[in-house]
Amino acid sequence: MKSDVEELMQRLLPVELGQNTEDVDLSGPPRNPQEYLRQVQLEASMCPEVVVAQIDPKKLKKKQTVHVSVAGCHAPPVGFSPSLHWQQQQVSNFSDVRQSITKNRKHWSSQTLDDNVQMPKLTDEEGWKKFCLGESIYLGASACPTDTEPEAELDYSKVGFPPFLTIVSRLNQSTVLMVLDVLISWFEEHEFVSQLGCWLYALLACLEKPLLPEAHSSIRQLARRCAQLRSTLESQDDDKLPPLNLLICLVARYFEQNDLADQE
Repeated sequence: MKSDVEELMQRLLPVELGQNTEDVDLSGPPRNPQEYLRQVQLEASMCPEVVVAQIDPKKLKKKQTVHVSVAGCHAPPVGFSPSLHWQQQQVSNFSDVRQSITKNRKHWSSQTLDDNVQMPKLTDEEGWKKFCLGESIYLGASACPTDTEPEAELDYSKVGFPPFLTIVSRLNQSTVLMVLDVLISWFEEHEFVSQLGCWLYALLACLEKPLLPEAHSSIRQLARRCAQLRSTLESQDDDKLPPLNLLICLVARYFEQNDLADQE
């Protein structure tokens, strides 16, 4: 029985399929033009008239319209913001680090990873949190080794893998941005820890310019979170102040989000 589409569309090369469809061999190449057309006709007759695509919403997550917030940062308490000279020095140092990574990326990415380094898959967000921060921080426990096991070998699965050059040099831009997003989202709901700061610095050093729109949004979110947390500090001697100032400085001064910059 002919379908509605077949009734409406005129055949350019009409070929009768015939009664013996068993004679049409779809597994092998056609022996002549007539057999080729019969194969195409038979395959078309076996296709469903309506096909429903199976769409994975997670794959569309990163392809949605990006809205970049233009909201500024929390004003720093008096005496908590760095000088312009300090900011310029940090930008210069950061630029040197980026150039070194770019220059030596091929060398470091070709080095063999230790057997205990099992990098998560691209879509494994929880796996990346544990990989970068360690199970101790991820689960909310203390990341410091206990005094009862002073000679125990360092377990990176517990304390997190540092952003070694052999690791970050293997990350392409999609992975860099994804991991950056994951860690910034985690930071939105947790306190700042040094392991997080190391990874954020390393990922920013690997982030290529010009930035994608979603990268703009992510790093601005990072700077605002750092500024918000800085505004709650009670002492200029707090260990969190220098890394928070550094991240704000890099986002604002190096990546040219100038409205977020600390002013003297």
